[in-house]
Amino acid sequence: MSRRSSGLFVAATLLLGTSFVGIEAGLASLPPVLFAAFRVDIAAVVLLGYAWLRYRGAWLPTTRADRVGVAVSAVLVVLANNVLLFVGQTTTSGNAGAVVYGLMPIAAPAFAVFLLRDERVSAVDALGLGLGLAGVVVIVQPDPADLLGSTGQGLVAVAALCVALGSVLLRRVGPSMPTLALTGWSMALAAPAVHLVSLGLGESAAGLAWTPAAVAAVLYVGLFGTAAAYPAYFALIDAVGPVRANLTAYAMPVVAALTGWAVLGERVAPTTVLGFLVVFAGFLVVQRRTLATELSRRRRRATEGASGYPFESAND
Repeated sequence: MSRRSSGLFVAATLLLGTSFVGIEAGLASLPPVLFAAFRVDIAAVVLLGYAWLRYRGAWLPTTRADRVGVAVSAVLVVLANNVLLFVGQTTTSGNAGAVVYGLMPIAAPAFAVFLLRDERVSAVDALGLGLGLAGVVVIVQPDPADLLGSTGQGLVAVAALCVALGSVLLRRVGPSMPTLALTGWSMALAAPAVHLVSLGLGESAAGLAWTPAAVAAVLYVGLFGTAAAYPAYFALIDAVGPVRANLTAYAMPVVAALTGWAVLGERVAPTTVLGFLVVFAGFLVVQRRTLATELSRRRRRATEGASGYPFESAND
């Protein structure tokens, strides 16, 4: 990854990882799909407004690739993902959900085999992906009973598959419009559909208890966990491809665990630290070529700095 890609990865991981705390807080008093709809509403208004101010004539989807990219993102990454994830989290533990959501980095390479030519996973890469998932399991330590025969787990699994497929299709389509604008239009297209699903489930905004915690949860998840996080995630897909972009699903539980410790006072067990190390080992395996290139470049720069004239002979 380049410095820009690394920055996008860190931003997406931190924003999406910390949003799990906001989602849990909001679900205590808000209907799940309506909460997801509020999240998408806020992101749509913020992103489209910002895109209009920044890009003016370039903020509209003008090509077929742009329109298809918006539709794919809206249906799979925004609509299906949010509805299934929020409903699934109401009937299962957050820990078990985090493990199932870790299917994203596993599913993305499988979809890429059929849909992309430039995204292939070697046996060593597969080992790294497996290490990452193992680290997530060590961190969250879900109850096996929660992972088997649970409707909530099934919904979260389908949500993860939708995001993985959507990221691969978005790479295949290759829209040319700015990422912020594409994300904003995806949110705007998905928002009415999320509200319709909420109404179909019998949810209503009437009589909601808008406690300070609920308001804070909606604002944080809508602004930071969506309006800021999704553009970073989409830009990361464009920069490094869906396989490596979806490694954020392995880093998010790490961020969520640290956020729970810092904000909620939850204990970080020794097994959690071990899980961090296993996840990090998985990253090292998957990114081994990039790391080797970066180390070689740094050694070359150090040699150049020591010699003063690294590429000039004595005769020059």
